[in-house]
Amino acid sequence: METDSTLARLGLFDARVPRYTSYPTAPHFAGAVDHRLFAAWAAAIPHGTAISLYVHVPFCRRLCWFCACRTQGTSSDAPVRSYVETLKAEVALAAAALPEGTRLARLHWGGGTPTLMPAESITDLAGAILAAFPLAEGAEFSVEIDPNEIDDARLDALAAAGLTRASIGVQDFDPEIQSIIGRDQSYEVTRAAVEAIRARGVKSLNADILYGLPTQSARRISDSVQKLLSLSPDRVALYGYAHVPWMARRQTMIPPDSIPRPEERLRLFETARRLFVWDGYDEIGIDHFARPADGLAVAARTGRLRRNFQGYTDDTAPVLVGLGASAISRFPQGYAQNAAATSEYVRAIREGRLATHRGHSFTTEDLWRGRAIEALMCDFRIDAEELRRGFGAPPEALAAAFRAAAEAFPEMVAASPASFEILPRGRPLTRMVARSFDAYDLSKAGHSSAV
Repeated sequence: METDSTLARLGLFDARVPRYTSYPTAPHFAGAVDHRLFAAWAAAIPHGTAISLYVHVPFCRRLCWFCACRTQGTSSDAPVRSYVETLKAEVALAAAALPEGTRLARLHWGGGTPTLMPAESITDLAGAILAAFPLAEGAEFSVEIDPNEIDDARLDALAAAGLTRASIGVQDFDPEIQSIIGRDQSYEVTRAAVEAIRARGVKSLNADILYGLPTQSARRISDSVQKLLSLSPDRVALYGYAHVPWMARRQTMIPPDSIPRPEERLRLFETARRLFVWDGYDEIGIDHFARPADGLAVAARTGRLRRNFQGYTDDTAPVLVGLGASAISRFPQGYAQNAAATSEYVRAIREGRLATHRGHSFTTEDLWRGRAIEALMCDFRIDAEELRRGFGAPPEALAAAFRAAAEAFPEMVAASPASFEILPRGRPLTRMVARSFDAYDLSKAGHSSAV
């Protein structure tokens, strides 16, 4: 890795850039995409296509202060049960819009806390989804599981519905850090949840852990990573904590002077990265790790790694349909996002129409720039021929983009007429390099730290 001074000279420690889980990023979505356009895009899907389906459950029993997701707290199950009824109605609307024979290659429940749903609601929702959209051969069903919000009845319901992959959030095991970020979750509770998940035959386990948390040190993150490694997850996402109190007001509960500086964040990331590599994990993109036999690692080795709103994925389905408040769908023609406010989402579905509120229709330039950014984020390399032939990139524009990025990051990248590559020493700069291929005005939103 380059010295801090070299990275500082190139602006790593000052920059705020998108995470590039989409292109263009969500702040550029607009109201021109509505439920009618969603229906038109859905109708254009070929009969029998295997799609991905994401279901967003925006409720949590408690709101963690570090979290910037769209969630709301509830102390009772009544709002959750009502929301499940709305989701079932949306499933029916989506099924009517999509061609007959549509199947699911992937089904993912995220949040919020999907496991806040009572066991009978889990069974009810899964039944409604799978009745409308049968699983394709080899399909994967994954759910985000809060170790603090799971029990035998709910796990049994998930297993009976066909759960194949569980994803648990760890963040950090240090009690002081947990107290500061409003997330009490002991190692013992987490281990018990993992054991209960595996006891039900769920073989694949994902875990999220954060670096850059308040008062986090090399010693503390080392201890948390080693505890996580003792649980032997198949995949790990090592995300940087994004302190964006202007977007997530609950983060104002976190003292800003307790947050590590960007230079310290980089060292925390490197400490954790080395531990995962030493334990035999493959590095995936900029912040994921996977056991060599895991599908994500296989995808990375074979050039099939992709990036979507959940981060890195081996999902190559051509369509992602998002259900629930604020959920985003991706079609070959563009993005469509549901109303973010739960009340607005519920109102639309109860009026008998899809809740699409905004989105973005792709231009040819969007397609080739989006693929260029995804290729950098996934493979650290762009193939010029792929962009010209597969995405309509004009040769002159592509060459100009290569030149501009090469000039901005000397000795960190390698450019030729055939390809553009981020060299190993330049990989901490990947999101900044990707930004140089972004044609949109990045001042429209406050993004997270580049490191």
